[in-house]
Amino acid sequence: MTSANILAMVLAGGEGTRLRPLTADHAKPALPFARGYRIVDFVLSNLVNSDIQSIYVLAQYKPQSLVGHIDRAWTSTARDSRPGVKVVMPCNGTDRYRGTADAVLHSIDLIERHRPDLVAVFAADHVYRMDIRQMVDFHLGCGADLSVAAVPVPIGKASTFGVIVSGHDGRIRDFQEKPAQPAPLPADPTRAFASMGNYLFNPDLLVDMLQTSVSRGGTDFGKHVLPAAVRDHRTFAYDFSNNKVPGLLACEERGYWRDVGTLEAYAAARCDVMGPRPRFSLENRDWPIGANIGRPIAPQHAIHNSSRPEAVAAMAPF
Repeated sequence: MTSANILAMVLAGGEGTRLRPLTADHAKPALPFARGYRIVDFVLSNLVNSDIQSIYVLAQYKPQSLVGHIDRAWTSTARDSRPGVKVVMPCNGTDRYRGTADAVLHSIDLIERHRPDLVAVFAADHVYRMDIRQMVDFHLGCGADLSVAAVPVPIGKASTFGVIVSGHDGRIRDFQEKPAQPAPLPADPTRAFASMGNYLFNPDLLVDMLQTSVSRGGTDFGKHVLPAAVRDHRTFAYDFSNNKVPGLLACEERGYWRDVGTLEAYAAARCDVMGPRPRFSLENRDWPIGANIGRPIAPQHAIHNSSRPEAVAAMAPF
């Protein structure tokens, strides 16, 4: 497995409008999930478990609770060997990121400072386990300029995602951002190949693509950067179903990944971790989840075991 030097930027600046009223005063990645864990803890745990040392969270909307959680739970100390997680905000209090690509462009100095072999740009609001080093191996093995992590989803739900059309070699032929009529998988017309919002870039290409896109008014990865990359660069889809992490229980769903962007999805994912035979277990000593890797954090909130959206909406998360 590669020892490539990876710089990670975690996109955590969206407003999460589909999760209102929970996100009326708090960033979606800061919302509690279960047993004291926050949504952002999943991506951060994956990065830390994958031995990625340089991790920056790009925040913007209602950042106070997100910043407080990361300061308490993820900021390393002089006695702590864990990678430090740092929060990055817009340049001043009046600036706002205009989109995901614009957010990364605002932090382009991090690439110049760290001089990484690759840049990982990952979403902050999904529930899953992933060994990112396996995606890195895929990226390097393909000679890719950009790799996009992807997962099959039901065709009826695919319109809420970026949809990928790829060849047998994994090369992306087309990228459709939230299409009204998603392209189905060739071998399974009931499903489509959806982007997970997790990308690996060659650093020089990322800088060039961001500057070009923003100069043309493009501010978002899904809407502007990825379609241009598919046309002009070696862009590949990494099939998340091939990713293997240790310590899974026999009852768990292989390749579990959930976008918890709506009240219904948020409630359903929380139910998936409950009970004696969870579809996604929070107990995994080989690939732990939580701010203190190997040392679960103490619960901070009461979590109700209910899948009803109205019950979740009524929950006071802080």
